[in-house]
Amino acid sequence: MSELTTVARPYAKAAFDFAVEHNTVAQWQDMLVFAGQVAQNNEMHQVLTGAIAPESLAEIFINVCGEQLDQNGQNFIKVLAENERLVALPVISDLFDAFKADYDKIIEVDITSATELTAQQKSQISATLEERLARKVKLNCNVDSALLAGFVVKAGDTVIDGSVKSKLERLADTLQA
Repeated sequence: MSELTTVARPYAKAAFDFAVEHNTVAQWQDMLVFAGQVAQNNEMHQVLTGAIAPESLAEIFINVCGEQLDQNGQNFIKVLAENERLVALPVISDLFDAFKADYDKIIEVDITSATELTAQQKSQISATLEERLARKVKLNCNVDSALLAGFVVKAGDTVIDGSVKSKLERLADTLQA
């Protein structure tokens, strides 16, 4: 998967830069999501990995996508086909989404709590994280009763563990040392 990400990154970046330059980010995002779903289809995946000439492969793919692709999207598919990179479309789409989130200064934050958070708690956590991370925050909330109390926040590489379970584990480690 990491190899596919390495291959997909320059294409996603080029598409994103083009979309920003032409003020068509939302349109490109829609095209790439659709094309990524087409590329993930089992039958299409067999076609993409078969021995078909790049021009024919691009034509087949563009015909399947139909009106979902504008002229620039079709040209992008042709370039991917020429370079045998159509199988990377789902990853290109994901990377494009990541570039867009970074551009929009939005970060997805996973919060795992011992109990269901109230709307007020979510709002307070969101406001605090927005201030700390200097980005808009999109919360993804989960419940894990094994935490006993408190919560764990994961925002990219940042982890804030305020759970009672981890505090008890740290206390036990300290007492055993």
